[in-house]
Amino acid sequence: MLTPLADDDGPASTATSRARSGVAVATASGLLHRPRWALPALCITQVVGWGVLYYAFPVMLPALTHDTGWPATTTTAAFSAALVVSALVGIPVGRLIDRAGPRRLMTAGSLLGATGFAVIAVAPNLLVFTFGWMLTGIAMAATFYQPAFAALTRWYGHDRVRALTILTLAGGLASTVFAPITATLTDHLGWRHATLALAGVVLVIAAPLHAVGLRGPWPPHPPDHASRSVTAVALSARAITTSRPFLQLAVALTLSGFAMYAVVFGLIPLLTERGASTSQAAWALGLGGLGQTMGRLLYAPLAARTSTRTRTAVLILAGGVTTALLASLAGPIWLVTLVAMGAGMVRGNLTLLQATAVTDRWGTRAYGRLTATLAAPVTIASATAPWVGAALAGQLGGYPAFFWVLAAISAGAACIVSFT
Repeated sequence: MLTPLADDDGPASTATSRARSGVAVATASGLLHRPRWALPALCITQVVGWGVLYYAFPVMLPALTHDTGWPATTTTAAFSAALVVSALVGIPVGRLIDRAGPRRLMTAGSLLGATGFAVIAVAPNLLVFTFGWMLTGIAMAATFYQPAFAALTRWYGHDRVRALTILTLAGGLASTVFAPITATLTDHLGWRHATLALAGVVLVIAAPLHAVGLRGPWPPHPPDHASRSVTAVALSARAITTSRPFLQLAVALTLSGFAMYAVVFGLIPLLTERGASTSQAAWALGLGGLGQTMGRLLYAPLAARTSTRTRTAVLILAGGVTTALLASLAGPIWLVTLVAMGAGMVRGNLTLLQATAVTDRWGTRAYGRLTATLAAPVTIASATAPWVGAALAGQLGGYPAFFWVLAAISAGAACIVSFT
């Protein structure tokens, strides 16, 4: 008979009852239990979560500002503030995931996301609008990639890279699915009713899938760490987050993340400055997103053939190389689009690199806390990248010069990683 494991839904139960809702997989350290539908459920909820809580806003922004008269800079600042909130709240969320598992937390996050979007939809003024985004930022922390990464890392053990790859491939479809849906709803219903409809999507799809699909045992950490006390584990996690290698890695990923998101937001103005039409620039950006999805298929073979340090430095440097190419190429547009796709492939690999950075260096113990701490400055950098980018591009005389600066930032980040 299998040894009972503590379940995130209550006291330990028998192996027979667990078998009905999950899968037991043999590993080098014993039997690993995981919910049968966890991965497909998380794939769907990542598409819904990112598609609604993140990608819907820029699509409906023109209609929102036209209808309300609120400044685009102020409304966008509320959205960016939500991203900062999600980064800060992500750290305690990571601790809770480590201790109790993802089911209750991600379900509550979905409910809060639906509530936040409903508040945004009915907001009579900017204060209430911003409050709705603050609620949504907390929901992002509880439902986006980081808690999903933590869940799959614990449940899938040595097979985690495959599971994380599948998850991020699905998540990459969020804008493809929800950008046109949001545009259609906004055109036919107006931005307020479209926002309410999207809140309903989160409520009726994401929340039930989290509640049902993640129902199952939350397995213990590997046996070689099982004898360590909770206090020792906490001290170990604290020691890691204050260590030189962790801080260097955090700085490198933050610089790389800033450069990466600044390129995404700066690509269209870069190309239109050089004479491309808005449609051509949009295609270049869209195909870059396709490259991002394709690139994630390459991460597993890359991880199998490279060391952790080499892989990290090479991918960050590759981001700098593609940025330098975008800065230097004035055309033709098809060649620039190919480079944009290459940049997207690098971004796709960097997402998985961040998901596996902790386990590659420090194992799975306290993964939720450590990866959330590592991701927090990266998320804040991504939130500020559009504004900093626009300001610097103006000071530097245009986006080509700004892209050269971003390429240099990526090169510096790669050098930092080389010495971790």
